[in-house]
Amino acid sequence: LLPGRELAYQIAEQFRVLGKPLGLKDCVVVGGLDMVAQALELSRKPHVVIATPGRLADHLRSSNTFSLKKLKFLVLDEADRLLEQGCADFTADLEVILEAVPARRQTLLFSATLTDTLKELKSLAANRPFFWEAVSEVRTVDELDQRYLLVPEAVKDAYLVHLIQTFQDEHEDWSIIVFTKTCKDCQVLNMMLRKYNFPSLALHSMMKQRQRFAALAKFKSSIFKILIATDVAARGLDIPTVQVVINHNTPSLPKIYIHRVGRTARAGRKGIAITLVTQYDIHLVHAIEEEIKLKLQEFSVEERFVLDILTQVNVTRRECEIELEGMDFDEKKEINKRKQMILEGKDPDLEAKRKAELAKIKKKNKQCREKIQQTLQKKKQLQLKRKLQKKMERRNKLHATEE
Repeated sequence: LLPGRELAYQIAEQFRVLGKPLGLKDCVVVGGLDMVAQALELSRKPHVVIATPGRLADHLRSSNTFSLKKLKFLVLDEADRLLEQGCADFTADLEVILEAVPARRQTLLFSATLTDTLKELKSLAANRPFFWEAVSEVRTVDELDQRYLLVPEAVKDAYLVHLIQTFQDEHEDWSIIVFTKTCKDCQVLNMMLRKYNFPSLALHSMMKQRQRFAALAKFKSSIFKILIATDVAARGLDIPTVQVVINHNTPSLPKIYIHRVGRTARAGRKGIAITLVTQYDIHLVHAIEEEIKLKLQEFSVEERFVLDILTQVNVTRRECEIELEGMDFDEKKEINKRKQMILEGKDPDLEAKRKAELAKIKKKNKQCREKIQQTLQKKKQLQLKRKLQKKMERRNKLHATEE
């Protein structure tokens, strides 16, 4: 079990290479692809199933053509991501899978980042689990040159274009991964770099699965040298040719940073990671430095070159954003949300009605609070006015008695 579709196919490739002399049968079960074809493969009793929890749980809920009762080994790769609770929570799916697998089995957990969840799991285990950790003073490899670039938020894109242009001019054979925060940002940056004739591709969860595989294959084979990706590409992907990782946004968690920069300087090779840090991200950089036990060095850039392209980059970005709005990108997001709700057994229209009703109640409450505040304000002003009037009356009386 693993959190990413691309990672599932990468691991399946390794099983195919190593298992060919043994006649090993494998089956990949991930979202975004035909469920019927996957169900047929599962019914043929493969030796190894490589799956994302969501799709495997869907198969277990919807069909009885296969069973996991004879399972001997359950492997959780990127275990910290699978077990953590948050925006993409795997808990419900893992519960379905764990109910379907036998109690007598060997469970193996692997992760590059050890979280509190994994430490807690170790203490909760019924038997004494074997635990091994690669002890290292620094959490990232020595061959990785880690830098930061302090930039104002408004000129971040111009710095990115300048960095990519510099690396492309100096090293034609280098491959670059640029990590972004959101799917929309990823798409806009890719469109923008394409307008500057950079050989770039996008990789994010709003793309169809075939497009995602195609983009990754083109990048791996060095047909395209630049990959703009969200964190779907941050874990486990092994692309030896990657020399540079650029963080377009400073990761909110140190472990995300460790996984992102781990895409370069792999298997003894050298690599460089540059993080664009804005005035709002200083605390995040300190948290990263504390976690990796290393101070990031500043990457020097001649600002005059960035200023020369600043206006042009900002205009191009705005054009790309307008173009993306015309492509109904946000509408696709809404369709995906509706699909997810239906899969979860919810009625999207009913949920939308509830949201609208909740918004109305919130609006009424807000108006009510505002009215109460206005009434209290008026009361205070009236009291103040009366006090002033009484003071004036006293003064006038005092003047009259003195005269």
